Amino acid sequence: MIFANIAFANIATHLWTQDACLEHATVVPLPTFTARFRPYFISAAAFSLLLNLLLLVPALFMLQVFDRVLTSRSIETLMMLLVFAVGALLFMAYLDVIRSRLLTAAAVALEKLLGPRVLSEMIRRQATPGGGEALHGLHDVNSLRAFLTGPGILALFDSPWVPIYVLVIFLFHPLLGAVAFIGALIMLALAVLNEKFARQPLEAMQLDSRKAGRFAERSIANAEVARALGMVDSLARGWETLSRNGLGNQLRASRVASVLTSITRFMRQFLQVAMLAAGAWLVIEQQATPGVMIAGTILLSRALAPVEIAIAGWKGLVDARSAYGRLDTLLSSAPRDEAVTELPAPLGALEVERVVFGFRAQDRPVIKQVSFELAAGQALAIIGPSASGKSTLSRLIVGLWKPAVGTVRLDGADIAAWPRQRLGPYVGYLPQDVELFAGTVSQNIARMGEVDSAAVIDAARRANAHDLILHLAQGYDSHIGEGGAFLSAGQRQRVALARALYGKPRLVVLDEPNSNLDAEGEAALIEAIRSMKADGVTLVIVTHRSTLLSAMDRILVLREGLIEKFGPPSEVLKPGRPRGPGDQPAMVAGQIQPKA
Repeated sequence: MIFANIAFANIATHLWTQDACLEHATVVPLPTFTARFRPYFISAAAFSLLLNLLLLVPALFMLQVFDRVLTSRSIETLMMLLVFAVGALLFMAYLDVIRSRLLTAAAVALEKLLGPRVLSEMIRRQATPGGGEALHGLHDVNSLRAFLTGPGILALFDSPWVPIYVLVIFLFHPLLGAVAFIGALIMLALAVLNEKFARQPLEAMQLDSRKAGRFAERSIANAEVARALGMVDSLARGWETLSRNGLGNQLRASRVASVLTSITRFMRQFLQVAMLAAGAWLVIEQQATPGVMIAGTILLSRALAPVEIAIAGWKGLVDARSAYGRLDTLLSSAPRDEAVTELPAPLGALEVERVVFGFRAQDRPVIKQVSFELAAGQALAIIGPSASGKSTLSRLIVGLWKPAVGTVRLDGADIAAWPRQRLGPYVGYLPQDVELFAGTVSQNIARMGEVDSAAVIDAARRANAHDLILHLAQGYDSHIGEGGAFLSAGQRQRVALARALYGKPRLVVLDEPNSNLDAEGEAALIEAIRSMKADGVTLVIVTHRSTLLSAMDRILVLREGLIEKFGPPSEVLKPGRPRGPGDQPAMVAGQIQPKA
């Protein structure tokens, strides 16, 4: 027991050491990450060694009782054997608890250290075009954690002891050993068949279930539109179609698993009967004692138990293996922090250099050779018809997406390569679709970090949202619900604007910031823009309304991904002759390099 406590203490110390190391690490590839947990598994294997040695005690106890106690009728011998056996079994139970605690500690540490990294990568993927395939990463982490705390991994630790038990049975008698050896081969063959026939439908069922789950999540997220337009039944049928394939694969896997599980259970019971019959024959032929017969049967039962447990819980093993593969792919493709040297705080000078961007599913790029410059503190309005690439350009400017060709620079540094944790405090971004989080107003303005009350109120004042927030039921401490459901569209937009201004960023990108505002809200927005300009903040605003243009230093007209006009409002908005079908744009990227 002292040895077990010391071992557990050493592993606990290792846990905290590795915890501290990984907390400061960048993205860790999954094989490297799991290698750090090797001491857990080595210790669990060592405890399994002791456990399985102690599991020989019941068989040896039976052997001694039948062959010595019953023949000698010695109560003293029986009591000594009983004390020894009970002590060994109590120590075995204690080791089993320690082993379970080790694996539970490994599972908790895995979720604690791997979960935040997976969530970060999921957020990064979701913020990039076509990055929604990693949405179930946390479910995969839970699958690994559940496997580490379930009976399946214990069966894996105990399975290597099957040959040892068979060898001990051989020492009792070659015939009993032959029965045990043949039985072990049959159980191994059943495990191989289970892997061959059950793995594919189980993995297909997982994939189909993930697709159906994703469809259900999106349907629930758009519940208001679905109910208003009478789409509920159609969405239910769509989910049913996606789910039907998963149910079919589940049915196939269940049929295979049920047959093989039943065969496995039958074979285990049959082998025990065969072992008992063989032992009885040897006793009749006076080639073995009754103790050998009983001990051999008990050992065979113990030898085959891990295989039966593994086959019964094969789905958990397949789930864990698939989850490991997906997480390995997810984390191995995650970018490392590109910069080691921390750059100084940016002033806000913006350069867009011949940027080209497109989606994989489209033949033509959305943004085509766009170039312009803004000095720190200048304000730019991006206007143009719908589907001209304005929102895409705003995402490129803020560094959310990386251009296929060209570079967006902030104070000369590539904004897409700037580590987001360092760049975030200096950037404000208000997307076209306002996204708020469940929590209070102050938590949302503080970007869900530690709330600095003075900074929160300052950001709200600069966004001219302070009075609006004070009129809420609990002011800044008002809970806004999931996605800001308790606020109106205009209130959500003004709170999101305050969030964009939190911490006094040097570059602020606003995509349709007045789309949900009334006249009072729009006047407040114009006042906020003038205040930001006075503070030297570089502004980029996507808008369809002319009311904001008077506060701008530059206007960029975007059409079909090309710059049509760029310059001061007095020049860009100057009336000109109508364009004919064959006319070329007044200004395209590549012909000029407009300066601030």
